[in-house]
Amino acid sequence: MIKGILIFNNQGKPQLSKFYHPYSEDTQQQIIRETFHLISKRDENVCNFLKGGLLIGGSDNKLIYRHYATLYFVFCEDSSESELGILDLIHVFVETLDKCFENVCELDLIFHVDKVHNILAEMEMGGWYWRPI
Repeated sequence: MIKGILIFNNQGKPQLSKFYHPYSEDTQQQIIRETFHLISKRDENVCNFLKGGLLIGGSDNKLIYRHYATLYFVFCEDSSESELGILDLIHVFVETLDKCFENVCELDLIFHVDKVHNILAEMEMGGWYWRPI
């Protein structure tokens, strides 16, 4: 199950955050900061998944991410999900955004938050994503 979805820029500023657990506002901000620090210090040629931070559930959860231009797309998930399936889901999400906004950029996420959330809602529901048959 997906625990949270984060999109932030190279400076760590969140452009989208969606959690499927009732975290307080302060805890959500700490999770975003911790996740950014874990991912941003990693080298470009290493694996795109790692153990989750302490705040998001520790080693029982995984962070799966992709870096596109100036944005990091991060999915926090438990051990029941496939890492490669989530990587593919991130890629499909970015391709869909690219088609909707014609070469998506950070400003599209800022000014069209409702469209981005609608696209994401079509791909997942309550922390579970739709798998093709």
